[in-house]
Amino acid sequence: MPVIRAAACLLACCLAAPLAAQTGPAPATAAPQGPPLPACTAPEFRQFDFWVGHWDVYPTGSDQLVAHSLIENLYAGCAIRENWMPLPGQGDAGGGSLNVYRPAEHRWRQTWTDSSNSLVDFYGGVEGGKMVLTGTRPGQGGAEYLVRIEFTPNADGSVRQVGTRSADHGRTWQPRYDFTYRPSR
Repeated sequence: MPVIRAAACLLACCLAAPLAAQTGPAPATAAPQGPPLPACTAPEFRQFDFWVGHWDVYPTGSDQLVAHSLIENLYAGCAIRENWMPLPGQGDAGGGSLNVYRPAEHRWRQTWTDSSNSLVDFYGGVEGGKMVLTGTRPGQGGAEYLVRIEFTPNADGSVRQVGTRSADHGRTWQPRYDFTYRPSR
């Protein structure tokens, strides 16, 4: 009798194996979820919100429209994206930037790129009521120079953006541009 029982068990296992293979493996349980993504709700993440909007851009003190700019708060408030769109004939490349507050560094970072394949990383934060970002840009003959952008919110809802550069490591600064961003109508 033990031989018959052993043979019956062996036969049952042989018949069950193909059936188990057809049904596939047991369903996996859901992987445990990690901690939630950062909410980006600390006050520092809102420091640059004054720049968010649809803008018409003019040289400061002028009514000659030179560009449009769309500045969006994205990714659950964790980033601000710029889309710079100069008007034809303005001699400027279209481009944009991604701006993020880096809590571990206690500063903002902007990465700018444009249609001339320029790439500049800026770093900084709020100084005296304005956002001030500084980076390094390649110059003539492989030399590098500092570039600085200052964004100032104005009482009328506009934003002034002033760009300067320094060839002497920040001892002196020369103007590059001075724009006023006015809300698009």
